[in-house]
Amino acid sequence: MAGRIMAFADCLGAVGAFLTLPEGASGTTTIESKTNFLGGGPVGTTLVGEATPVKIGKRLSVWQTRIRTEDGADVALVTQTQLVLWPA
Repeated sequence: MAGRIMAFADCLGAVGAFLTLPEGASGTTTIESKTNFLGGGPVGTTLVGEATPVKIGKRLSVWQTRIRTEDGADVALVTQTQLVLWPA
């Protein structure tokens, strides 16, 4: 389950980074990710994620994603750094 939570959070942060790319950038990729597991997400539980930008820059963006159960119980807090990719 931990890998699924990390992949979910990475996807949310990557979408946020993509949607806030500077003009002319060609994409983004995760270069660092740290996950703190705070509680369980039992089988059958719906998880809700929210990615919030910490910093959006020309070369990097940093995102914090909180994963919770649908009842609001904390499951994980993920901080990731996204590298902005530029055409060659």
